[in-house]
Parts: sequence; structure tokens; C-alpha cells
Amino acid sequence: MNILAVIPSRYQSTRFKGKPLVDICGKPMIWWVYQRVSKVEGIDNVIVATDSELIEDACNKHNLNVVLTSEKHSTSTERVFEVAKNYKADLYVVVNGDEPLIEPETLQNILPNHKKFIQEDFFVANLITKIKEANEVIDPSNIKVLADQNGDSICMSRSPVPFPHSSMKFSYMKHVGVLAYNFKALEFFCNTPPGPLEKIEKINELRFIEHGKKIKLIETASDTISVDTPKDLVKVLELIEEKI
Repeated sequence: MNILAVIPSRYQSTRFKGKPLVDICGKPMIWWVYQRVSKVEGIDNVIVATDSELIEDACNKHNLNVVLTSEKHSTSTERVFEVAKNYKADLYVVVNGDEPLIEPETLQNILPNHKKFIQEDFFVANLITKIKEANEVIDPSNIKVLADQNGDSICMSRSPVPFPHSSMKFSYMKHVGVLAYNFKALEFFCNTPPGPLEKIEKINELRFIEHGKKIKLIETASDTISVDTPKDLVKVLELIEEKI
């Protein structure tokens, strides 16, 4: 089984411009993400996919595999599909470029145990984890997820779901920025228009759900912090400085 990890990395982030290049203890953030992904047993190769020559230059400086992709992509999934058309693999593991604390053990959980899963007509998996802090539930940058009895996605929202109307005996679950696709799933995404919920929520994965496609949700324990804002970067710096 050939597994390619792709790290989509965009310079013009709406909330934090240039964040893949922010300095974390002497290295750009994209370097930290790349190192974490490279430690995962079973991943055959790692590529940074970017639309920025600045990020490309930083990757080359630090000996990271990088490919320059189109500036016209409106989603990271489209950027990954461009890579997939040029780099054939059985499975594409996608790790957001703003996950410098992602644990290799966490990433290991996204890899299927048998090739039959990715030989199907359609395969998408997404890591999820329990929300531990109350403020994360109302933070719209944390995408809340709901699964059916088989562990497949039925809802994703930036709002707190479910609403605790009759009971509070549940745990809120959130999306972790780690997904896995086979080629057909990436092709489906890029050949299918976004639905109304995706347009409202700005959640790429809703494109699958709105068109009746299943996303396998895989629960994992994870303490990762996505760097969506400069405020998140402060937390990450503190944690990394403690470890080193």
C-alpha cells in the first residue's frame, strides 16, 4: 500500500496571513508539521503543497519536499487533488499546515488496517477527538461533529451540536485537521459543487455529507492545538518551549 501525506499550506490565510512561516523556536511552523508527519510509520512520502513561492523557498531551505500548486484553488482539498493527479498513491493523508503539535501516534490512527478500505469506490476518513475545555465548544474555529451508530458522519458545524435540551450525558466531539482520501473521493469533491450548508458554514467536508457520501469518523486522543490565530500561536510556543 502506497501512502502519501500531503500538507496543504497557504500563505494568504484570512485570520493569520503568512502563518506557515511564523517562527517557532528557530524554525518555520511548516517545518514542525513536516517533522511530525515524517515520523508516522506506514507513510511512504511527505509533500508540502503550497501556492506561495515564499513557502516553497522556506521548504527548500529546510530540505522539505514541496510542490508549487495553483493559486486558484478555493479549498485545501482541491490543492491536494492537484497533487494526487501528479503523484499516484493508494491513499492520501492530509494534515493541515497549522498543526505543529500533532502527535505521530494520533496520525497513525487515520491509516486503514487493510487495503480493501481504500480500494472501494469512495473512501474518506477524518480524525475526531473529545473537547476538553468548555470555551472550545463555543469557539467557531473548532468544528463540532456528530456520528451515527456506525461511526459515519451525519453533521459538522461550527455551532455547538448537539444542543443539550434533554440531557447533558454526552461529550462534544471536534474535527482534527487530519483526513484520508482515496483518489476517487478527491475527484468527487472537485467535480461536485458546494451545497448550501458548506457555503454557510465554510466546512469543506460538508460537501460529502450534503451529497450523501459517508465520512468515516475515527476517534483519537489528541492534545493538538491548531494555529488559527496569533493567540493560538502563543499557546503553541509555550508548549514547545517547555518540551525543548
